[in-house]
Amino acid sequence: MHILHVVGARPNFMKLAPVLHALGRRQVRQTVVHTGQHYDVNMSDEIFRELRIPTPDENLGVGSGTHATQTAHILLGMERCLTERRPDLVLVYGDSNSTLAASLAASKNGVPVAHVEAGLRSGDRSMPDEINRIVTDRLATLHFTPSEDADENLLTEGTDVTSIKRVGNVMIDTLVQLMPLTQPRPLLEMFGLMNGTGPKPYVLVTLHTPANVDDEKALARLLDALTDIVTDVPVVFPVHPRTRARMKDHQLQFSGLLLTQPLTYLQFLGLQRHATAVITDSGGIQEETTYLGVPCLTVRENTDRPITAQLGTNTVVGSNLDSLRTHVSRILSGRGKRGSVPPLWDGLAAERIADCLTGSL
Repeated sequence: MHILHVVGARPNFMKLAPVLHALGRRQVRQTVVHTGQHYDVNMSDEIFRELRIPTPDENLGVGSGTHATQTAHILLGMERCLTERRPDLVLVYGDSNSTLAASLAASKNGVPVAHVEAGLRSGDRSMPDEINRIVTDRLATLHFTPSEDADENLLTEGTDVTSIKRVGNVMIDTLVQLMPLTQPRPLLEMFGLMNGTGPKPYVLVTLHTPANVDDEKALARLLDALTDIVTDVPVVFPVHPRTRARMKDHQLQFSGLLLTQPLTYLQFLGLQRHATAVITDSGGIQEETTYLGVPCLTVRENTDRPITAQLGTNTVVGSNLDSLRTHVSRILSGRGKRGSVPPLWDGLAAERIADCLTGSL
């Protein structure tokens, strides 16, 4: 069997790593294609080193652009790659433009597609990621799901039940494997967040979705809210390239935030592990905070990871920034949400995927 993995955005890399290693232990022939959708060093190259992923066999180098432009370039590159590499199966991850384009190219070329993290839905089709998820799942012949709600979504949409394999969350596999390697102390000392007994309280922030950063007024309101929160607790904000560009374009004003360039996965995981709370619009971080037991406040109107709010530590606060401030105050007073880890989020999801693909399940 020859499996061709397609990745392009930073979250895809964390999902690829455990699956690549699990299939490698089973002596499966594998090819890794990096579309080049993310090209910042800390968001791409360094991640491969930290995750012990070899240099990709192909890099399509598509870079940035509109959704249509990026998807079209990936389609062209994938068509050539599939013709030359002739895989038996294309394995795609998550909900990026790379995921959608690779699935479409493979299907057009008669190559079966397996989707890792299938079945997640937010119900909001104004989000490009939601469209990517829906189309990819319609094209896929195997659906590896992380949770029961994902199974239910697929069944509601008419997906063949025999194609649905609930395996757990591969993001948690990577978190479990790399947690012992995190060394957050240097960063915490740089920010002045260490004392004699350990880390001081702080809030960690990530923002990158179009609804939050492309709208000047929405981003300005968020920065105002974060500036208010700084009066109660330090706020560490690794700034996504997209977000930094919008902040510069709009010449937005803020003060007191501890800003950094994008961090490597290990650096961010170390900060996340010790955070008092995390404010985010990232689906993957909603999952990681649930596993870590760290209260998470999601500044979106919905979530494609509802299990993190139903069972985990996540609270969806939407665009109500008064609610955001209130929840931060509750967390600082020790009344933050306490959740549980969903079933099968045990660090072994990739082993289940590998067993399925090699006929052991």
